[in-house]
Amino acid sequence: MRKDRHRESGGPPGAPAPPERPLSRQETRAHTRARSRRRNLVKAGIVTALVVAVGGGSLAYAFYSKLEGNITTADVTSSLGNDRPAQSPQGAVNIALIGSDSRAGTNGAYGKGYTGQQSDTLMVLHLSADHERATVVSLPRDSWVEIPSCDLGNGSSSRPTTGKINSAFATGSSSGGVAGGAACAIKTVEHNTGLHIDHFMEIDFSGFKHMVNALGGVRMCLPKAIKDKKASLSLPAGCQKLGGEQALGFARARYALGDGSDIGRIGRQQELLDALFASVKARKLDAPAMYRLADAATKSLTIDSKLGGLSGLLGLAKDFQAMPEDKLTFVTVPNQPRSVVVPSDTANVVWKPAADRLFAALREDKPVDKNGVPLGSTPVQEPAPLPRAKVTVTVLNGTEVAGKAAAVSRKAAAAGFRTAGTGDAPEPQRVTVIQYGPQGRAAALALAAAFGLDESRLRPQGDAGPAAVTLVIGADYRTAGF
Repeated sequence: MRKDRHRESGGPPGAPAPPERPLSRQETRAHTRARSRRRNLVKAGIVTALVVAVGGGSLAYAFYSKLEGNITTADVTSSLGNDRPAQSPQGAVNIALIGSDSRAGTNGAYGKGYTGQQSDTLMVLHLSADHERATVVSLPRDSWVEIPSCDLGNGSSSRPTTGKINSAFATGSSSGGVAGGAACAIKTVEHNTGLHIDHFMEIDFSGFKHMVNALGGVRMCLPKAIKDKKASLSLPAGCQKLGGEQALGFARARYALGDGSDIGRIGRQQELLDALFASVKARKLDAPAMYRLADAATKSLTIDSKLGGLSGLLGLAKDFQAMPEDKLTFVTVPNQPRSVVVPSDTANVVWKPAADRLFAALREDKPVDKNGVPLGSTPVQEPAPLPRAKVTVTVLNGTEVAGKAAAVSRKAAAAGFRTAGTGDAPEPQRVTVIQYGPQGRAAALALAAAFGLDESRLRPQGDAGPAAVTLVIGADYRTAGF
């Protein structure tokens, strides 16, 4: 039978506790030092728990020292300046996750002829103030955004410009290395999202590959076979375990999958990261395996000096380990083809107005769903299409077929629309689109519905009235129903 323990006062079981008395200054300081020692022991315990099975305490601290030495840190504070967004609510954290595409060293195996570095992958990790949920927002590398002036690290600064968001890292790293690239990428993210970025992590191709290998691979189920020469990837359909090289190829694959866009690739990257998180949580890794994973992760990692080195990373890892899977949300910033604004640009994307709602929610530390819609918010309603008799249509010919605009205009009139004339488009058009003014979406929806055109054909362009639209016939007119 277990015996009752005596109280700290030394009295027998059941004896009344002695009356409390105020602590002296010496006793107060002693208690404070004791609490501090306990906190430090807890912190040290988190570190040594990873490697305690490998050997004794001295070995544990030796491994900690090695992992700490693996990490490259960079202080980017001065490069970010003072004109920054307000910080998130206390306790909430925003981290820029940067996957660089440098071909330096062993990364040269993934492509030649590249100069400098760009952010092949760019995400923002938002950790809530209570650290019980997280949102990972993918920013397509082909996002066309405003890029502010950046410190080039050589006493000069770049000029503000517009361009692909991944070029910001290249601009800063041209003379400032990873630290300069990260600083310019952070300034660009802050400028376009209004989020205050607290920390950053940068990892290259090799680092990602070695992490997957340290885990023993990651299990993925592929609906169909994949073969992409540019990504050095050849995988059969079905469920299988991907090694590091294969996982990297899957993350980089673009042209042989889906529509060949960066947006499609982002979806696969999110799927892969989700599988990696699940793998770490599901597997009860022994200390040697955990050490191999930590060693692989830290060797190719650059973080900001304020994150706190290895102990800071371990704190984040602990948060994610304890977080329920349904509290980790992956989101791609709402976007659309830049051809909406610049018809000739079919390679890039711009962010939709819905992106403003997403970033506003994160700034206020509110949860969002997988589409970036704040939970509990009122869905944005599409306007009802206008009656056809109230919509006036101008038709422009962007094809090489003479008389095409006149023929389509007659077709629109027969469908019940008003017609306002025809003409030639300023330049040849590849895709048939509907242009409308600031209040003209309802009119554009009516014309789109009549001719079976989907939302991707709508272009908010010009200053026409609410009932006037312009139908520009493109080279795809046969498949567009004309």
